[in-house]
Amino acid sequence: MKRILLFIIIALNFAQKVDAQGRVVQNSPYTDLRPFHFGILVGTHVQDMEFRNVGPQIITDEQGAPQTYVVTADQDRWDTGFQVGVLGEMRLSDQFQFRVAPSLYFGSRHISFHNMNPNATDSLISRTQNMKSVYIGCATDLIFGAQRFNNHRPYMMVGLNPIINLSGSQNDYLSLKRYDLFLEAGIGCDFYLPFFKLRPELKFMYGFTNSLDTEHAAHLKDKTMLPYTMSVNRARSKMIVLTFYFE
Repeated sequence: MKRILLFIIIALNFAQKVDAQGRVVQNSPYTDLRPFHFGILVGTHVQDMEFRNVGPQIITDEQGAPQTYVVTADQDRWDTGFQVGVLGEMRLSDQFQFRVAPSLYFGSRHISFHNMNPNATDSLISRTQNMKSVYIGCATDLIFGAQRFNNHRPYMMVGLNPIINLSGSQNDYLSLKRYDLFLEAGIGCDFYLPFFKLRPELKFMYGFTNSLDTEHAAHLKDKTMLPYTMSVNRARSKMIVLTFYFE
């Protein structure tokens, strides 16, 4: 309780100091009145993937003998990447804007497999896959901005981001589908600089669909990869994205 009261006192004191500062000269005072404008974006992200493991599975080996496998798959870390793109934004009202942002996302995922069956020939052997990913997406976002104060304006956003996966290999343990759809939500702040507006934004993206290519096992040439390829039947992608918009 004491900590809560202390936090409230500090917050009120900070609000009083901000209010006491008053107004300053605004940079680009009419920039938000434009009905439509363009910009560019650059940023970085970390990505993860949720797998649903199937548990025990029976696979027939090359000699025709059934073999039981218990293999687990997991992306064992958040892997980093970067993105670049352009944007077009339309003013809907004083508080709402609609943004379209085609972008390219570059990254990779480190996936580890563990054979947990002590009776298997290659029991407790760990294997890994470095799954490279190149996405082209087109985010469509609705932005709700607060009232501008001096030269900054915080906002919230929510939207959808359909993407196309441009990477993949038939020699990998796992492969992703060509298309996916992300729900994204985040927060940001507009900073009105003398010559342009800078907008840092932090958002979370979560895949709607099962992004795993379940037909990939049928195209494998090396059948010893089957226990690892068939160890999961569902995957959902997640990304945390930090983007800088220049408008």
